[in-house]
Amino acid sequence: MKFLFASDSFKGTLSSQNTGVLLAQAAREIFPGCEYVQTMVADGGEGTTDAVLAAAGGTKVSLSVHGPLGHITRCSYGLLDSQRAVMEMAAASGLPLVSDAQKDPRLTSTYGTGEMIADALKRGLRDISIAVGGSATNDGGMGCMRALGVRFLDEDGKELSGCGQDLIRVKAVDTDGINPLAREAAFTVMCDVTNPLCGKNGATHTFGKQKGGTPEILEQLEAGMQNYRDILNSQFGINADEIPGSGAAGGLGAALMVFLGGKLKSGIETVLDLVKFDQMLDGVSLVVTGEGTADWQSVSGKVMHGIGMRCKKRGIPAAAIVGNMGKGAEDIFNCGIDSIITTVNGVMSLDEALMRADELYLSAARRMFRLLRAGMRLQETP
Repeated sequence: MKFLFASDSFKGTLSSQNTGVLLAQAAREIFPGCEYVQTMVADGGEGTTDAVLAAAGGTKVSLSVHGPLGHITRCSYGLLDSQRAVMEMAAASGLPLVSDAQKDPRLTSTYGTGEMIADALKRGLRDISIAVGGSATNDGGMGCMRALGVRFLDEDGKELSGCGQDLIRVKAVDTDGINPLAREAAFTVMCDVTNPLCGKNGATHTFGKQKGGTPEILEQLEAGMQNYRDILNSQFGINADEIPGSGAAGGLGAALMVFLGGKLKSGIETVLDLVKFDQMLDGVSLVVTGEGTADWQSVSGKVMHGIGMRCKKRGIPAAAIVGNMGKGAEDIFNCGIDSIITTVNGVMSLDEALMRADELYLSAARRMFRLLRAGMRLQETP
């Protein structure tokens, strides 16, 4: 009997690594002498770099960059080997770096993300995977590209700073000075949204409110984003609205694909490839995965979906332990996940469930392995 433990973190309580430790404890209790392998995973959001480094090895590189509002901040990314890097744009340009009082998507920029990419290129890395969730920005990726040498010009030919409010002022783009090392690199854009750059489902109207945008601000930014889209289309012959995921991270997705030739790929699929998940499945009897909440979103590129589909392809059963189940959770049964067990085992408040997260998870793991043992006995019954 060999198990593979690969669960997402439970936001605010259990890390991916914590779940693996608790699963191993329960497995040893119910199946003494069993084999198990555990790996950290993430879906391309917060914790992706740590998960990949823990599973695949590598080191963390720290540097100082300009944060969303221009203040110097420290961030880090993962160095997997001499060629490959994995990073999260949120580390340099994320929403947690801006206080509630300072949130204003007109003023924020992805410049620090560009500095992080430039650092990786300078170190000789030529295969860069970048997760684009959790941004504080709505600048179309102009800040990021500006840090890499692209110039965004107004009607007088003057260079713009590249924040959200500059979108409406862009009249031309000068790529002559782009970092030549970027031309030598391959970029994977880790993204699980398919939003276009503009429109009701675009970057501004879908994600702008959480970044501090009022209805009036969002209207201004949408007009600017449409202008930016038109400039990209007229100069480069690319309509960003026709590129799924171009609206990710306030339009950073569009910039990475238009200027750097980035290829959009599911976050969880990228992570599973980086940690060599398919190789880990060799000889495995059962995979245990999970995430904080299982609902309709779980079948749209989240951890359970990615792992379930790979298990399904190999004919390996998979079970999930989750904090709770919401609407549409059972749709995951069509995606290679055979069963779901919740950690909450009685009537309790959310605060209590969060406070007792370790205890409740271990209890759920024990129940799952006991049920598995019972199923094995059924097979032995004449």
